[in-house]
Amino acid sequence: MSYAVKEIFYTLQGEGAQAGRAAVFCRFAGCNLWSGRESDRASAICRFCDTDFADVNGPGGGRFKTAEDLAEAIARTWPGRSETRRFVVCTGGEPLLQLDGPIIDALHARKFEIAVETNGTVPAPAGIDWICVSPKAGSTLVQKSGDELKLVFPQVNADPLEFEQLEFRHFFVQPMDGPDRAVNTELAVRFCLEHPKWRLSLQTHKLLGIP
Repeated sequence: MSYAVKEIFYTLQGEGAQAGRAAVFCRFAGCNLWSGRESDRASAICRFCDTDFADVNGPGGGRFKTAEDLAEAIARTWPGRSETRRFVVCTGGEPLLQLDGPIIDALHARKFEIAVETNGTVPAPAGIDWICVSPKAGSTLVQKSGDELKLVFPQVNADPLEFEQLEFRHFFVQPMDGPDRAVNTELAVRFCLEHPKWRLSLQTHKLLGIP
């Protein structure tokens, strides 16, 4: 299959358990919970998304005909020739609409540890090294295990306590961005203090002003 990618860039992971780690981000275009067009936001299942994934015109983005082509573009983005601690975060949109066995194999062949950030509505293929699921209210969660569950908080009809019996190693709440971010952060802090199984995730890349 071919792959539609919004952008590929090198930065630090800003969120969750891997925060602060150098990574290549591969942002796939397209999502099954929102078209990415502002005109459709009001009718989308996920209405608070703050990511541009609707096309393929970002830095390093484009349409890649083969898994090898995409894996090579990702490898070129990693600095220098070092194969030590290579890390790629496949995100979106919804990356599991496109991330498949051939691209997983091609990235592993280039010594990458592969992480995915998914809304959990599509089952993850075998071979992904780090699975982060971010459930969205109103959607059907099918990927119920992984390494971290990161819930944007608060969401109406998405109580964190409903998820904490799932098979994840780490549980995070992350304050919803937007005009109410300060209030949402206060609520998230209070929730973590009252429920110590959960940890606070902040979007540190926004605080630092990096991609």
